[in-house]
Amino acid sequence: MLSDYQQQMRAKFLSAPVVAPPEPWRYIDETRRCIPVGGLQGVGFGVHPETDVDLLMVVSMDGFGLIDATTGAKVARDRHPDPDDASPSGPDLACPGIGVLAGTRVRIAGLFGGGLHVTTDDGWTIDVVAPEWPNHRVLLSGDGGAYNGPPGLTWWHLFHSDYSELRAAGFSPSGRTLAIATSSDVTLIVRPEFA
Repeated sequence: MLSDYQQQMRAKFLSAPVVAPPEPWRYIDETRRCIPVGGLQGVGFGVHPETDVDLLMVVSMDGFGLIDATTGAKVARDRHPDPDDASPSGPDLACPGIGVLAGTRVRIAGLFGGGLHVTTDDGWTIDVVAPEWPNHRVLLSGDGGAYNGPPGLTWWHLFHSDYSELRAAGFSPSGRTLAIATSSDVTLIVRPEFA
């Protein structure tokens, strides 16, 4: 049985509409908010060694992909990874990097476990809630996850996973990219470099 507080929070989350991210956050492409990835199992972040751009590694039933997180462009693909490395493994749940990340291991969050960063150095927070389980909602907060007041002031309901299973949601280590991955696609929300 839910406490009064839990019932109030559940009602608050259920009534919050899905909205666009607040400034300075933005979708990488307003017309195509998600990148289709069939059979997605997990995602992880790397950094381009020359440009310092966030890269998103995607692990799916069809192999590995590497995406430039600022544009959504696919920068590398491996449709036939070594079967021993095709799924995240080891205590760090990592896969071998591809493309410019070759020679490194990328930690993957998703179907096999693991997690992405849920906070940034400058105070942004995300939470995944399921007031209507099994459908998950991704909430972005500028107040440390207090969820005081109505949505749209200090917290925003950014994503409602009611069509595919949520695999992972979180920030890149730099805090410049927020990735939301389901079993069928990836949504990337970015912001410029911050002070």
